[in-house]
Amino acid sequence: MTQLAPKNTDTLRGFIYAFSAYFIWGFLPLYMKALAHVPPQEVIVHRVIWSLPIAAAVLLYQGRTAELRLALRTPLTLFMGAVAATLISLNWGAYVWAIGAGHALDAALGYYINPLFSILLGAILLQERIAPLQKAAVALAALAVVVLTVDLGRLPVVAVILMVTWGFYAYLKKQLPIGPNQGFALEVILLSPFALGYMIYLQVQGSGHFLMGNAWDTGLLLGCGVVTAVPLMFYANGAKGLRLSTIGIMQYIAPTMIMLTAVFIFKEPFGIARMIAFPMIWVALVLYTLSMFRDRKRKPAL
Repeated sequence: MTQLAPKNTDTLRGFIYAFSAYFIWGFLPLYMKALAHVPPQEVIVHRVIWSLPIAAAVLLYQGRTAELRLALRTPLTLFMGAVAATLISLNWGAYVWAIGAGHALDAALGYYINPLFSILLGAILLQERIAPLQKAAVALAALAVVVLTVDLGRLPVVAVILMVTWGFYAYLKKQLPIGPNQGFALEVILLSPFALGYMIYLQVQGSGHFLMGNAWDTGLLLGCGVVTAVPLMFYANGAKGLRLSTIGIMQYIAPTMIMLTAVFIFKEPFGIARMIAFPMIWVALVLYTLSMFRDRKRKPAL
């Protein structure tokens, strides 16, 4: 498949798409908390199944199904899509479990660290330069993880899973040689056979929550398609028009909203270790932001 590699620059269109995605994700814990009584794997199944018709409708409306059909016949693109689909399903699983089990603060931590993880990925995989302030930011965030690890007696597993899966997913979305909407459609197509099989199994066993007498649960599970597909497609479009490091910076939005929701609505405890670690990460993000703005001032506008 022949397509020019995406330019490593920022665009206004990319910013608007990415901002919209992160703003929607900021409110997602409230939706997922309403499904806390549903097993995470069942929620993921419905996120996949009901995202597919939305993704397909968007491609049909845009008249861009040919690129998707070609991707399904191209081994390398198919492989990249399969890896991206695996990463996003793991990310969904960790996130849904964290919200339902009362660990929304851990989810916020994972997404706070993610921008700094994106710095490393950008440097290693895309040869993006790491300025001294950025190095200090990464080191400070790593120290914050050490503080939490010492307090817990183990790594903050949920935060690490969310950080790693989303960081590599972001990188793959930028590198996929097809359009962002086609890429998302490819991912849910690859996941759908497994999701449909599991949903049928649950319905046959009578243990599923879809169409099992509770209209509220059924409606929420149907709505999983909208709350999943819309921000992810916004994000995918934004990622194509922004540098990986810029995408990382914009991830401040969602974890801040998740953290505030966890503390003030879900009433999760904000212990001493978190009182130390979270400010360290916030300082790290400030350092990186200052570095980014300083770097842009030195570059002429395109």
